[in-house]
Amino acid sequence: MSGSLTVVGLGPGDAALLTESARRALDAAEDVVGYFPYVARVPERPGIVRHASDNRVEVDRARHALQLAASGRRVAVVSGGDPGVFAMAAAVFEAVEYGEPGWRDLAITVEPGITAMLAAAARLGAPLGGDFCALSLSDNLKPWPVVTARLEAVLRADFVVALYNPISTARPWQLGAALEIAAGIRAPETPVMFARAVSRPDEAIRVATLAEAPAVPADMATMVILGASTTRLIPRAGRAPFVYTARKVEGSV
Repeated sequence: MSGSLTVVGLGPGDAALLTESARRALDAAEDVVGYFPYVARVPERPGIVRHASDNRVEVDRARHALQLAASGRRVAVVSGGDPGVFAMAAAVFEAVEYGEPGWRDLAITVEPGITAMLAAAARLGAPLGGDFCALSLSDNLKPWPVVTARLEAVLRADFVVALYNPISTARPWQLGAALEIAAGIRAPETPVMFARAVSRPDEAIRVATLAEAPAVPADMATMVILGASTTRLIPRAGRAPFVYTARKVEGSV
């Protein structure tokens, strides 16, 4: 097949944080496929067709992109952040596994991007400097008991936890439930970081304690990072503290 498909990570928002290889993939594309706000981040130019769709049709979107590539087009499937972290790369490969046999012969590549937890961590200092994990609080594709079982396990293992998809209009209670679980396992003074819209004009960063965290507003643009017992704050007069997680761990969990 003469077509190709590249899954492109657009980074957290600021065009300066788009990698050069991702930029080249977008420049080479004849078709750009993705969720409405991500497609809107790709500038219009002659010779490009933009295909925007809703957020809950990932596999349908992937199939459409694969069909375009199979017809000989150079296709870019775009995701915010990194496409391999709770995003479109997995949907594309799911569509390949269960789709047309010929799709396996397509030239399919993934261009990484700066994912939300890395952008947030850079603003805060180094909260991911020790062992950490990422967990999505969305129960659209997995049962909520699976989410809570995984959350409890990593909290008890004393990982820093980066929470993706913390809350939305359709899922207004999951973050509060997750913080309640954390409060039953970790100390009330544990740092909790809220990083909203990092690198965009409406960026907002707040560091709270676990006891204060339920009162902090959040939305789908917010990355929530739960600190571990080894997460430290360095106070600064009149400014937000630096946050880091120590690399050295002593004793046992």
